[in-house]
Amino acid sequence: MILFDSNMILRYLLNDNQAMADKAERYLEAGDVFVTIEIIAEVVYVLKGVYSIERDEIANTVKSFLALVSCRDMDVLQFAITAYGEHNLDFVDCVLYGYHCMKNAEIATFDTKLLQLIAESGN
Repeated sequence: MILFDSNMILRYLLNDNQAMADKAERYLEAGDVFVTIEIIAEVVYVLKGVYSIERDEIANTVKSFLALVSCRDMDVLQFAITAYGEHNLDFVDCVLYGYHCMKNAEIATFDTKLLQLIAESGN
């Protein structure tokens, strides 16, 4: 198993350093690449905050990348990235929303936007 950090993912997604992007691609082609939700959260944060990429483009790009890797709670992560593209919530709140919808987790929060989305979900 190869565990990717956020820089490896960013170089692959952005292709802004050809040698690094190629190395990331070789790992992906070899298979058995693993990511964590925390690393994807950092990737989303950097794509939005540093590169000013739109939410829907981030969601589509990350969803495509997730098809190439494994993650412990992939269902939650895929749900969260879809929610991020559709709702005006921070990605971490979308992860919480994902745990609520996919794992039936009760979420304790004071975040009114998250609470409203949870209430609307009917779960």
